[in-house]
Amino acid sequence: MKIGVPIEIKNNENRVGMTPSGVFELTKRNHTVYVQKNAGFNSGFLDEDYIEAGATILDTIEDVYATAEMIVKVKEPIAEEYGLIKEHHTVFTYFHFASSEPLTNAMIDSKAVCIAYETVEAEDGSLPLLIPMSEVAGRMSIQQGAKYLEKPIKGRGILLGGVPGVPPAKVLVLGAGIVGYQAAKMASGLGAQVTIMDINMKALRYVSDSMPNNVISEFSSEYNIRKHIKDADLIIGGVLIKGAKAPKLITRDMLKEMKPGAVMVDVAVDQGGCFETTKPTTHQDPTYVIDEVVHYSVANMPGAVPYTSTMALTNVTLPYVIKLANDGWKKACENNKALQKGLNIVNGKIVYKEIAEAFDLEFEKA
Repeated sequence: MKIGVPIEIKNNENRVGMTPSGVFELTKRNHTVYVQKNAGFNSGFLDEDYIEAGATILDTIEDVYATAEMIVKVKEPIAEEYGLIKEHHTVFTYFHFASSEPLTNAMIDSKAVCIAYETVEAEDGSLPLLIPMSEVAGRMSIQQGAKYLEKPIKGRGILLGGVPGVPPAKVLVLGAGIVGYQAAKMASGLGAQVTIMDINMKALRYVSDSMPNNVISEFSSEYNIRKHIKDADLIIGGVLIKGAKAPKLITRDMLKEMKPGAVMVDVAVDQGGCFETTKPTTHQDPTYVIDEVVHYSVANMPGAVPYTSTMALTNVTLPYVIKLANDGWKKACENNKALQKGLNIVNGKIVYKEIAEAFDLEFEKA
């Protein structure tokens, strides 16, 4: 198979869909890999590394799409790429269709096969290709939240861990999945007072058993959320419904109950966000303020730490890329139930129910 790895052209997206190690594994299986010039540079990989591993370097993104049968990316295609994706393509990347109707319609029109990292689902219900980026984003959410609590950038002027004689910040984490757990882990390590909320008692029991004493678990309800936002300094939104839009747990009217200078970090922004006032931002312009509350909602947070993120992501995506290359998408998905659940749009038809429901479009079983 001919596999293409383009440069990510989303704002400040520095990750790359494949490392030289991945190229080596594919070329030794007699596949051909085309990598766009400098695609790996911001993740620490030179063109020479790719060439040594067996890749062919192409100058432009147009060349990569025109030459390849399968495209391996990191982030969803943006408008400039829509016209490059054709019927013969299999595109393997994060799509997050439920948060973007224009992207959904563009991929339907392209008639390409769209396989989404975020809906590849293991037998136990886990999302193996989402976990590593959720781990990165969860940990980063606390780094970013701590920074934006500083006064020069309109925060409350609070040090997350406090100092002797001065109490630490109060951190509220919504969701006890991968993002929430990692956020609570980082916040507690810095000495903050952490409350983590979820409706999954199994997850809350795990938090309670494994976290230090400065982390308190509490069942999530609108009443409890309204109670905690009043004195929270930093709120992390880490709620996920597989393939669907995130629920709005903090509404616009709730902001007036919060402290001036409090910070909200919405890690669920890729799926529409779990705060009503969330709108996607970029690393270049990451925050905005509504009702004196600082909002941070960068849609590709892990892109700021591309070496760590690329390595973590490609460690888990490569086995699936090899399956797709060896067998073709149809046979690979027939033989691998996890990969089959990654099918979102196939030849102009939506085959993932939650995407169809998000936009009231027709659903057809794969």
